[in-house]
Amino acid sequence: MALAVCATPIGNLDDVTLRVLEELRSADVILCEDTRHTRVLLDRHGISGKLVSYHEHNEAKRAAEVLPRMEAGERFALVSDAGMPAISDPGARLVAAALERGVPVTVLPGPTAVDTALVASGFPAERYQFVGFLPRGGRALASLWEELASWPHPVVAFESPRRLPATLRSLADAQPTREVAVCRELTKKFEEVVRGTAADLAARFAEAPKGEITLVLGPGSPSADVGAAIEAVGELVSAGLPRRQAADVVSRLTGASRNELYRRTL
Repeated sequence: MALAVCATPIGNLDDVTLRVLEELRSADVILCEDTRHTRVLLDRHGISGKLVSYHEHNEAKRAAEVLPRMEAGERFALVSDAGMPAISDPGARLVAAALERGVPVTVLPGPTAVDTALVASGFPAERYQFVGFLPRGGRALASLWEELASWPHPVVAFESPRRLPATLRSLADAQPTREVAVCRELTKKFEEVVRGTAADLAARFAEAPKGEITLVLGPGSPSADVGAAIEAVGELVSAGLPRRQAADVVSRLTGASRNELYRRTL
C-alpha cells in the first residue's frame, strides 16, 4: 500500500491497534499533525519512524510534495494527534488526491471519540448525527440548536473546554430540558462523563474545565410537538403573558427551542 490512514489513541496510548503499530513500523514516512505528539506514541511502543508534519496550514503544499513519492512506491502512513485522520482533522484532501491519481489507500480503524462518547452517554445509538466542531458565534449556535430541536436522535459534537460554558448556556437558553452528556478526557486518567439537562450542565460548567471535550445531545422533540408548543405560546400571549415569558415557560415544559417559539409566534 502507498498510503495507510491510521487511527491513533484518543487518550490512552495502549488503545492503539496491532495493525496500526505494524504499519507505523513499516512506513517509509509518517505524516502527522504534530511531530512531538506523535513521537510520544512511537516512543511508547518502541518505534523509530521518520516523521513529517502534515497539518491544516501546510496540507495543500505537503500533499503536492508526497503524492509523486507515493506513485514512485514509497510507503506513507497518515495519523492525526488523536482518532481518525480526516474526521475533523487534516487528511481528507490527501486521501481524495491519492485516490484520484490511482494511489492505493487503505484505512486502519481504531479509537474514536465519537463512538466512545455516544456509548458513554447512555443515549440510544442505533442512529445519530455527528456535526464536528461546533460553530463559535452565538448566532450560529442558536441557528444550529433550532435546526437540531426536532432531530429525534442523539447528536455528537466536539467543543473546546474554553468555549464549553458559553455553548452550554446557549443550548440551555434554547432547549433547557434537553438531555446532554459532557464527555471529558475520554480514556485518560481523569475521564469524566457528566449527564443532565442543558440547564443543569450550564450551571455545572459555569467555568471552563480542563481537557478534551466531546458533547452528546440527547434526542430532540418530534416536529409535531413544536407545532403544539407554538400554539400553547399563542394561547398564553392571548391570556396576557408577555411573549418572551410565554416562550420560556412552554420551552421548559416541552423542550422545544425557546428562540424558535418566540420567533414563530411574533
